[in-house]
Amino acid sequence: NNPPSHSKSMKKINHFTDVHGLPCIESIVRSVEETPEPITTKITGTIPEWINGNFLRNGPGKFEIGNQKFNHWFDGMALLHQFKIHNGHVTYKSRFLSSDSYQGNKEHSRITVSEFGTLTMPDPCKNFFQRFLSRFELPKPTDNANVSFVTYKGDYYVSTETNLMHKVDPETLETTQRVDWSKFIAVNGATAHPHTEPDGTAYNMGNSYSAKGAHYNIICVPPTKKVADETLEGARVLCSIPSKDKTKPSYYHSFAMSENYVVFIEQPIKMDILKVVTGKLTGKSISDSFYWDPKLNTVFHLINKQTGMVSSVKYLAKPLSTFHQINAYEEGGFLIMDMCASDDGQAITNYNIQNLRKSGEALDEVYNTLCRVFPRRFVLPLNVNHETPFDQNLNQHSGSTATAVKISKNQVFCTHEDLHGEELHEYGGLEFPQINYGVYNTKPYRYFYGCGFRHLVGDTLIKMDIHGKQMKVWEQPGLYPSEPVFVPAPNATEEDDGVVMSVVITPNKDKSTFLLVLNAKTFEELGRAEVPVNIPYGFHGAFNPTP
Repeated sequence: NNPPSHSKSMKKINHFTDVHGLPCIESIVRSVEETPEPITTKITGTIPEWINGNFLRNGPGKFEIGNQKFNHWFDGMALLHQFKIHNGHVTYKSRFLSSDSYQGNKEHSRITVSEFGTLTMPDPCKNFFQRFLSRFELPKPTDNANVSFVTYKGDYYVSTETNLMHKVDPETLETTQRVDWSKFIAVNGATAHPHTEPDGTAYNMGNSYSAKGAHYNIICVPPTKKVADETLEGARVLCSIPSKDKTKPSYYHSFAMSENYVVFIEQPIKMDILKVVTGKLTGKSISDSFYWDPKLNTVFHLINKQTGMVSSVKYLAKPLSTFHQINAYEEGGFLIMDMCASDDGQAITNYNIQNLRKSGEALDEVYNTLCRVFPRRFVLPLNVNHETPFDQNLNQHSGSTATAVKISKNQVFCTHEDLHGEELHEYGGLEFPQINYGVYNTKPYRYFYGCGFRHLVGDTLIKMDIHGKQMKVWEQPGLYPSEPVFVPAPNATEEDDGVVMSVVITPNKDKSTFLLVLNAKTFEELGRAEVPVNIPYGFHGAFNPTP
């Protein structure tokens, strides 16, 4: 973990917690085989008969190619999982994503495409001059889409953060088409976390790099297809925001969206583009170009979804790091924005594979140097003008302790309200937040679900009730649940009427993965479907309902 070149002294290692005796989880971050033919599962309890569809999951499943190893958790080859649920029965299958990266690696038995934390070695077949020239270029983007399952125009895609996605058949898990964002709009990538309107319109963000420097682009994709086999046709850039520092844009993993606004969160996690371009020369991977600059504030940019206009008012907050937002909505002249955030942005580089596979004191040290992530609420006043008074809290929301203070003509400084009580500290904070998205995204809501992090990966499931900040927890020693996904019951009338599903794995027993189904209201276990396979800890999933 090298300090950025501009720091004069060695980086001071902060310890955020003092935890000892963490169990080793090495076996849940190791390579597995795919299971392309469906296998039956053993049901304990009951899986409600009304759940019909495919619970899809994505994450890294292969960490070595030939005798070469990937360095970072985000580098592993994408493995797609499907739990097919029908009338109380569940089958499981998995397939490696048939990406160009995967095929090339397999064919040559070596890593042929650079990933986030792993640099490819120069091709031994090239002559010295060709190898020399290839050292001054942006790395070829990977199409190893191992982060999430998303939908555009009703089709399922798997994506990562480059410009390459794959359309996937949710029934067969087969890769049907490779889709390049840059063929449709001028972007070099897009996040793996788009937002979707009830009508199917999708919003996303992507960077572009040109002689004028780095720009952040807000993207809009139409809701439906005009012809059966189209992909991103009709996508457009709604607006383009220049990075304050031309060669050092902020990293973002996602963004927030309310009914009328997209909110881009410009955080002090920076990417040094010059380091990326010279990476082959210096032997540095993309992850080496990331650094955290705590001298910078976080900036919230508001973009009107109808007009594409960027608000001249900038909302500032102290330096924070956020990967996932929970929800955002407008109420009484305010934009309420909830997110999972921490006060330190160095975590991303700590998730290399060697760290995840450590044990004993070395593992405790990795965990204790990672800042905990907690759910927070910011309240942004929308109607700020020359008459708005300075130096007083503009947040009139009853009961909210968040503040918003106008500090100059076009700047409002915001502090957050904690969306949790003291109890959440015992569970190591909360990440991978999910809500009843289909009904409550961009609307006032009450519940969210997530994983507690008393380890480097999630080790509990948590339901948070914003009213009163009460929480319910599902936990079992030695079990590590993944991101919880909410599925509403048919004809549901209440926000939490439905189930929460999560894939649970353990490092302690071979081939003992299961799909867990909880009653979302009570957070009690309804049933589980056990699969005699090993699955590595994954990132994100989606439920694809079938008639």
